[in-house]
Amino acid sequence: MRLRSGVFASSCLLVEALGVALFLRGFFPVPVRSLPRREARGDPPAEPAPPGPGMVSNWTKIPPPLFKKVVIVLIDALRDDFVFGSKGKQFMPYTTQVVEKGTSYSFIAEAKPPTVTMPRIKALMTGSIPGFIDVIVNLNSPALLDDNLIWQAKTAGKRIIFYGDDTWVKLFPKHFVEYDGTTSFFVSDFTEVDDNVTRHLDRVLKREDWDLLILHYLGLDHIGHMTGPNSPLVGPKLHEMDNILKKIHISLLSKEEASLPNLLVVCGDHGMSETGSHGGSSDGEVHTPLLFISSAFEKRSGPLTQPGFVQQTDLASTLAVGLGLPISRNSVGNLILPVVGGKTMREQLRFVHLNGFQLSRLLQENTPAYEKDPGYEHFKIAEKYHGNWIKLYLEGNNSEILLNLGKKVLKQYLEALKTLSSSLSKQVAQYDVYSMMVGTVIIMEVLLLLLLSLPKALSSQAEFEVSLSPPVFSLLFYLMCLMLCAVHVIVCTSAESLCYFCSMSWLTAVGVMMLISALMCSILSAIAKIFENSRPPLKNPVVSSSSWSEVDVLILAGTIGHVLSLGASSFIEEEHQTWYFLINTLCLVLCQELCRNNFLLKECDPQHSTTVKQNFDTIGKASECKNIDIPAACNSKLGQATSSTEFIKGSDKWMSLASPWIILICCRLLRSLNQTGVQWAHRPDFGHWLTSSEHKSELSFLAAVSLLMIFFLVQRRCSLVSKIAMALGLLGVYSYRAAIGNVIFPWQHASKDISKNSAAVGHGCFCYALMRSIPVAIYIVLVTGLRYHLFIWSVFSPKLLYEGVHVFITAAICLFFTAMDQNHSHKVQD
Repeated sequence: MRLRSGVFASSCLLVEALGVALFLRGFFPVPVRSLPRREARGDPPAEPAPPGPGMVSNWTKIPPPLFKKVVIVLIDALRDDFVFGSKGKQFMPYTTQVVEKGTSYSFIAEAKPPTVTMPRIKALMTGSIPGFIDVIVNLNSPALLDDNLIWQAKTAGKRIIFYGDDTWVKLFPKHFVEYDGTTSFFVSDFTEVDDNVTRHLDRVLKREDWDLLILHYLGLDHIGHMTGPNSPLVGPKLHEMDNILKKIHISLLSKEEASLPNLLVVCGDHGMSETGSHGGSSDGEVHTPLLFISSAFEKRSGPLTQPGFVQQTDLASTLAVGLGLPISRNSVGNLILPVVGGKTMREQLRFVHLNGFQLSRLLQENTPAYEKDPGYEHFKIAEKYHGNWIKLYLEGNNSEILLNLGKKVLKQYLEALKTLSSSLSKQVAQYDVYSMMVGTVIIMEVLLLLLLSLPKALSSQAEFEVSLSPPVFSLLFYLMCLMLCAVHVIVCTSAESLCYFCSMSWLTAVGVMMLISALMCSILSAIAKIFENSRPPLKNPVVSSSSWSEVDVLILAGTIGHVLSLGASSFIEEEHQTWYFLINTLCLVLCQELCRNNFLLKECDPQHSTTVKQNFDTIGKASECKNIDIPAACNSKLGQATSSTEFIKGSDKWMSLASPWIILICCRLLRSLNQTGVQWAHRPDFGHWLTSSEHKSELSFLAAVSLLMIFFLVQRRCSLVSKIAMALGLLGVYSYRAAIGNVIFPWQHASKDISKNSAAVGHGCFCYALMRSIPVAIYIVLVTGLRYHLFIWSVFSPKLLYEGVHVFITAAICLFFTAMDQNHSHKVQD
């Protein structure tokens, strides 16, 4: 079967895209899941049965709520040092006083990457750890179907009111009795986005028709994105939040009853880095304050201590207990014990037993060998001691022994909860290694096939013979299929955890195995042909001219260097610096190559001399055959045509020489417009220059000119604008046609050699496919080896997604140009 280089490259990229998709599906872990939400509600577990006949605990229901009303104030991008640091003391005096001397408990909540809003809201309300893939759906948040605190509260008849980021409205539709959502995409809005939340406070705090109030403020996050955490705008915004917290706290205290107190929770969904962004795993991004303020707590006394660390997922379990609700089935969080520390020992043991029972059940549903887990063993031991404690309690024993035994059981429960939560959290990072291996094998086979086809694919004809029948119908193909199917059966029947590739239908799995076998047989066939056709090099100038040039070597070296740099997180974070260096180097080398070809090799180019000589011989023979004597006038016209041709060639020469320098200048201007990355983001760029206070006049002038241009273009002579728009549209259509080769611009030279254009397209597609396949294949191997790296989710995973999408885009581009080339060739032949 004879294929063109472009068709072959496009086919290889499609197969490689399949391998990349399979690898990505295995690499990104599937979150730990329990029963669907509609089946989540059930009878709560009873207290552990005390040993001995005839003794049964009478506590079989969920404990009653500890608080009457709960207000959650979520301040987007609130870092821990904004409350517990110097900025908190300066700009949040009331909150600082409550933390240091009031009835409150303060913690530093650790958020897991990715630190963006939607996954963090999921973690706060479900207690689960969303996967990295949740970043993709962060811009279009679908309804949350997992068991969560909001759904449990609504099912229990709690009346919930929400004001703030409309992500909550998208995640929990029809859950709020009243809501007002604000969009988070107008990051230049620091004031109105928070005023739209605060304007409801006075009215809502006077009402009694709600049980849970949630406020999500976005202004601080917008300030961080625009100006960073050290901006002078941060202080006034923190002071504004402090006044709001003061108003809410005083209102809750004034309306408390003797039966149940109220609770105010202050937290952040994530922090912000030193550049004001978020999404990664730096301390500023993952550490947020978590405050519980209520009159039910004891007033602080003694020296001030540093707040302890808890997990952000612990809030869901703690609020569920505080509101008298079942703990979410998918929660991996632990109960924050100081919040319920004022209750009796029996109540505290009941709370931690409910939490431990929920975690152990989640472990059973996600781990086949759950009985061997240390956390599960510790929980069963604590449950046994809990039964002994209940026996003493029911017998009326109120001695010191009962209290000491209760403290011992409570400590055992807390250790079991910590171990269970750790085991479940690790499962979120459990990789589907089998799917990853199958995808890697496909990608490596495609890369090897491209490398073996390199000499024939880049030949002058850009066509070569691809033998599919002998490899596919060979005995080796069927033996490999049988062997791979046997391995697939063994892996899928012995795997302790779920595997995506094993969950596929057998027909699909066998098809993938046949594809792997066919690729391997094709590779072996290509290697065999290379050895069969190995001959000494011919002394042919055409063959010798096809050797690699210095530019080819530079491109290959740059590609290899870029691939090797992907093994370090710092090089990935600053990958643009690598591209800056490679582009500048390539432009300089191209300039040197053009200078040498246009000036040094012009006179000694044998091909150029031969072509000129043949042209003169042709003219001479034609004149001799027709007995035509060329007059002087014709000679002058010929001289004018020659001079005009030389002028065009000279202008093309100088344009080609100027092109690398123009590219260098443009790249330098683009670098000055915007500083990107992590290490250099603080350096001033054109945007900082315009927004600085010293250059307000320049910014005002540019803004005024832009507005005037818009005004004149839209308001004056509307028909002329329509004509201009139509002309630009037609020019765009013409440029598109010129780009695909259907038409040419006046300064372009038409070529009647269609085979050369087709060969150029084929060569370009093949080189593009090869240059894209090498980084993807090597980076997938690197990511597999670094999958337990500290920065795997904040640095390496985003780069892996970019590379995967790049493969799909490359395949689409090669398919498009190959199809257009085929269509163009058929039209010319017809």
